[in-house]
Amino acid sequence: MMFKKLAQKLNLERKKHHNAVINPLDVDFEGRKSVFLDKLTRTAVNMYEHQCDVKNFTKLVLSNPENESHNKIMDELFAKGVIDPTDDEKLLELSDNTRFLKDLGLID
Repeated sequence: MMFKKLAQKLNLERKKHHNAVINPLDVDFEGRKSVFLDKLTRTAVNMYEHQCDVKNFTKLVLSNPENESHNKIMDELFAKGVIDPTDDEKLLELSDNTRFLKDLGLID
């Protein structure tokens, strides 16, 4: 008699779990949804900033191709004694500079 009651109880519980349908509206997706939206928002903002950077840089570069003010600025710097980084002699001196090579870890 006791075995029969126990079997009926287990059968009843199995049927409840087996036939239980989860209503998708009752499930709390807020935590997962907010993480997804945060990541999506971050990605969208990064893409937008990248696009704005490219547009602004392109507009700046193509604004006036005849503007050579950068050459004037560089000439003024060289006249004040700033070393030209493209000068072959200076590059040779730099490549032979042991302190610089040690800082780069190329020699001991």
